[in-house]
This record gives sequence, C-alpha cells and structure tokens, in this order.
Amino acid sequence: MSKEKIVRYTQKELGGLEGRTDWERLDALSDEEIEQAVAKDPDAAPLLDKEWFRDAELIMPQPKVPVSLRVDGDVLKWFRSQGRGYQSRMNSVLRAYMNVKKGTNATR
Repeated sequence: MSKEKIVRYTQKELGGLEGRTDWERLDALSDEEIEQAVAKDPDAAPLLDKEWFRDAELIMPQPKVPVSLRVDGDVLKWFRSQGRGYQSRMNSVLRAYMNVKKGTNATR
C-alpha cells in the first residue's frame, strides 16, 4: 500500500463530524427500505438470514501467549513504524505463513 494515499486525522481535527448523522431519518427507515438500500450498495455486506445463523459457528478467540522473540532490529523498527497494533500485525503475518505451510486458508 502506498503511504501517500494514507490520510491521518487527530480527533481534534475531525471536530464535530460525529454530529452529522441524521439518526431520526435512519430510525424511521423500514426493514424493506434498509434491505433495498443494502441491495443497491455494491460495497455493503449481504444481509444475514436465519440460514446463515443456523450454519454459523461461534469461535472464541484464543488468548495471546506472551513470548520473548528475537527479530532483526530493522524488522521490528518497520513494524513499529506502521503504528499501533504492530504486534497484532506481526502475529497476522506469522499466521498467514503458518496457514500456507499447513495448506489451509483459515483466518481469525
């Protein structure tokens, strides 16, 4: 991903953006109107029906295990430079590698 396309704002810079939602209009929408809006939006996730919930499986996250890991300094510096959550991103990279080696495509 190209860094020049990433724009960051502080909460102070965003100011009053949270007050722009017309909650009364949204509360007044019927289920049919919501379903039509979702159907028209190519970026919207599909609505979940009873069949989806019947087949859904609850997977509880496993607790993280603290570990002392020796990595090259430049690797750690790069991950840290990506901002908060760098340890979770490192875990995701390791999980992706593990899944490829195991021949699975499972995510969490």
